[in-house]
Amino acid sequence: MQLDAILSSYSFSAVFYGTAILFFIVFVSLLIKKPSPFLKKILFISILCVVTSVTIFLAGSTIYLNVVSFSRGPVHYHADFEIWNCGWEIDLKDPKGISNKIGTATLHEHNDKRIHLEGVVVDSKSASLGRFFEVIGGHINQTSLSIPTNNGELSLKSDYMCENGEIKMLQVFVYKVKNGIYYQNKVDDPKNYIIAPETNLPPGDCIIIEFDSFKNKTDKLCRSYKVAESIGKIKGEINGN
Repeated sequence: MQLDAILSSYSFSAVFYGTAILFFIVFVSLLIKKPSPFLKKILFISILCVVTSVTIFLAGSTIYLNVVSFSRGPVHYHADFEIWNCGWEIDLKDPKGISNKIGTATLHEHNDKRIHLEGVVVDSKSASLGRFFEVIGGHINQTSLSIPTNNGELSLKSDYMCENGEIKMLQVFVYKVKNGIYYQNKVDDPKNYIIAPETNLPPGDCIIIEFDSFKNKTDKLCRSYKVAESIGKIKGEINGN
């Protein structure tokens, strides 16, 4: 379990038990019809100690997490992604519930093909592609991919055979922006790839994951990049896609 999850669990416990103790103190005070001044003082001090202790713990754990974290405080990063299998785009399972997300409070997706990293980043791996797939219930490495879909888990591996009989392999490409020009790189180790610390897209990453014949570049491009290019915000690299 990560440090942020551990501290979150402890914080919840502190609030829960602190509230329970406060209710108990209040209940006891109501049972005593005419408490003595000394007893009133004891009850007041008890309430003050509980409230102060819980407040100090919550504040202290928050400050500690921010100090020791990789991001040195809360962040809000985004990266778009697309997953292609034998020429067909694959969607993650639809999120359910009020939160409308799959993953964790810090790292998740909202049925928008976008990685959301919101909160304190404990270590660099917390911002990795591998961690993202892990928290949504899948995995990715150099040769295989597993993702949750509306039809159940989809697992693919390099040397995968498409319906037309062609052999495909897992490949990952990342688009970035520099000086208004977008370009792409092929990622050799997708599991440990760290998304760019960007809020807006672009210049945040556009990640293309596909099972296809071996190639050095992809012809796929995230919608956010297409829109930005159409309005003249960015341009494709010379001799690019």
